[in-house]
Amino acid sequence: MTGAWTVRLVAVSERDYEEVIRRSAQDFGPLQAGVYAQTLDLAIDALREKGPKTIGVREREEIGLGIFTLHAARSKRKASHFLVFRVLEIRTIEILRILHDRMDLARHISQAQEPPRH
Repeated sequence: MTGAWTVRLVAVSERDYEEVIRRSAQDFGPLQAGVYAQTLDLAIDALREKGPKTIGVREREEIGLGIFTLHAARSKRKASHFLVFRVLEIRTIEILRILHDRMDLARHISQAQEPPRH
């Protein structure tokens, strides 16, 4: 069943997404940036389909209660980013941040604790 979950990006994660693609285009060219955007979209789509039961989702209590991560690598595509999210209400996921593997996840999560955008 596709589209079983609603997935929203907060303002900070929307900026993260745009910045990741911008930097990818800058460092690797526009074609690779497009491929990487598709890779991130595949991870978001996986959450839409299976929510927190998506293969690879990890609960991250060391970051905060109710915080989960999903590495963006999907369908044999490599990636260097995590989706950091929480489950808000029945079948709704809020992506708090999109962060590089090398970033301190806990340090960057406090920036995403803002009201949901509609």
